[in-house]
Amino acid sequence: MNKITILINCKDLPGIIASVTNFIVAQNGNIVYIDQHVDREQDIFFMRLESEFTNSNFSTETFKETFKDTLCGKFKMKWRIYSSETKPKMALFVSKYDHCLYDILSRYNSGELNLEIPFIISNHEKLKYIAKGFNIPFYYIPVNKNNKAEAEDKQLELLEAHNIDFIVLARYMQIVSNKLISKYPNKIINIHHSFLPAFVGAKPYHSAYKRGVKIIGATSHYATEELDAGPIIEQDVTRISHANSIEDLIAKGRDLEKIVLANAIKLHSNRKVMVFNNKTVIFS
Repeated sequence: MNKITILINCKDLPGIIASVTNFIVAQNGNIVYIDQHVDREQDIFFMRLESEFTNSNFSTETFKETFKDTLCGKFKMKWRIYSSETKPKMALFVSKYDHCLYDILSRYNSGELNLEIPFIISNHEKLKYIAKGFNIPFYYIPVNKNNKAEAEDKQLELLEAHNIDFIVLARYMQIVSNKLISKYPNKIINIHHSFLPAFVGAKPYHSAYKRGVKIIGATSHYATEELDAGPIIEQDVTRISHANSIEDLIAKGRDLEKIVLANAIKLHSNRKVMVFNNKTVIFS
């Protein structure tokens, strides 16, 4: 059995859903999931559809061409079609913090994540032993103000050589330049704390503790040229009280970062995220 996922966005017009579903039926497909959303302010239609095909002669590439010729011109669609037979390839970028890395690799090792991890890149050697423990290649590429361009060239060589589909910055403590972002638009996932109120600087948890915050949180988003301002994929918060220490805040924050980042990875790898004008549509 072949299973495909279709993502569509276009100007909202009558007949889109009927045209797409009738097309699937005409191709002898069975629709097993369908969801749609209309952004009323911008008059944009979004849809995600999963369909199964039992025909042994089914070809995803042929289906794509037929879909393009039959529907895309009529509705001026932006569209993507993915086959379940192909798992997306994810590269991990890390520095010295290990909590997100351990969590991702544990989920990956247990089969929870529908993807492949060809390698891990780091600007430090500290976490190499973790990669070795999970039998994943580890590449140490040091980065400083003098060699940043050269380092990113090496990173790009690895990414392209392994046909990487998307990148996860699992507490990678370097600003990613437009050289990478332009090659992987809306395909670089970042994680960071997001306090209410927000605290910047090297020790955000210490600042939050001194202010007596009642909520802390974490945000996962796509990296853009504007730092920490890309389309948001996932967020979560937890309560804080006067009884919590700085260590408690750090522990709670790291737990949130792990969960929020893992959920963002799942949403992206399962093709449930659509980006439009720096906002996301997240399908169930």
